Amino acid sequence: MRIKTALIHGGIDGDEFTGAVNIPIYQTSTYKQEELNKTKGFEYSRTGNPTRGALEKLIADLEEGERGLAFASGMAAITAIISLFKSGDKILISDNLYGGTFRVLDKVFSNFNIEYSIVNTKEIGNIEKAIDSKVKGIFIETPTNPLMHITDIREVSALAKGKGILTIVDNTFMTPYYQRPLTLGADIVIHSGTKYLGGHSDVVAGVIVVKDKELGEKLHFIQNSTGGILGPFDSFLLIRGIKTLGVRMDRHNENAKKIAAFLEDREEVSKVYYPGLSNHPGYSIHRCQSNGFSGMISFLIKKEYDYREFLRNLKIITLGESLGGVESLICHPSSMTHGAIPKDIRETIGIKENLLRLSVGIEDVEDIKEDLINGFNASRKKNTSY
Repeated sequence: MRIKTALIHGGIDGDEFTGAVNIPIYQTSTYKQEELNKTKGFEYSRTGNPTRGALEKLIADLEEGERGLAFASGMAAITAIISLFKSGDKILISDNLYGGTFRVLDKVFSNFNIEYSIVNTKEIGNIEKAIDSKVKGIFIETPTNPLMHITDIREVSALAKGKGILTIVDNTFMTPYYQRPLTLGADIVIHSGTKYLGGHSDVVAGVIVVKDKELGEKLHFIQNSTGGILGPFDSFLLIRGIKTLGVRMDRHNENAKKIAAFLEDREEVSKVYYPGLSNHPGYSIHRCQSNGFSGMISFLIKKEYDYREFLRNLKIITLGESLGGVESLICHPSSMTHGAIPKDIRETIGIKENLLRLSVGIEDVEDIKEDLINGFNASRKKNTSY
């Protein structure tokens, strides 16, 4: 089954009991047991729910993995993954990844003596140098959030496998429609389902897929024990969102290519970060491991212009957290998504005050351009010095 069809018919296709085309919302906390130790496969909805189970089977199929697991948020999913590690273990992380991932490692799991080390994962040599006897996991984003660095998933996975280290890939930006890390050698793939998978800014969710049965059992044990599960209604919404993922991603991809080229030509912009530009340093690697570029762009507004005025004067593009919705969203990483990262680290890795991250929606691309022009014109009127 090809990916565009699997989005609609993958997993559990419809309801076998009633013939309903859509998986029902099984809004129940518990289940009748026929007798002691005899159930119909479900006993308590923290452990398992038919609607959530359908979503978990669907995402496993799409990522070509052994088992999927659905959580109440992307951070709940990341927390479950980090819970695989023990006191004294170390995880290598990409040097510009989602601020929430950094925060949970830096402020929560550090209390349990789980260490992390920040590495520029664009170069395999940097990873090799950072590996010591404590390293048990490598957590990468590719493209990274927000600077769109590209990491060679095959290369990292091969290195990690040879040393008994888990490779974890956050695939939120690309989705399984464009990139499937498990097929490239990764052990665990994770998504914030809130973003492109849901696609409509109406659900908060996280999903994990693994390619190893035993690892899947360990993660399910953590999921059941800690209880950060996705509810049945949100599971239903995520399944519904995934059905249109293909047509949405095609439009996001198409629009983003045009907007990236448009931004490159603007005098107010000093740099554009988008893996779909042929001059992007990771363009060739990305094309080898993905079949699209998605809708995420970051760019630097020149310091002669006021990014605050630019943001204030956008009418169609929404200033807000998150990404991947049908509507275009823009954020200021250093004060929003990556505010948890200390300023000195942000500045060192390139998350500057004048950096903006744009999630290109599926609106008419000319309207998006006109909105950006309005913002740029306003920023020009308010020249300022930083």
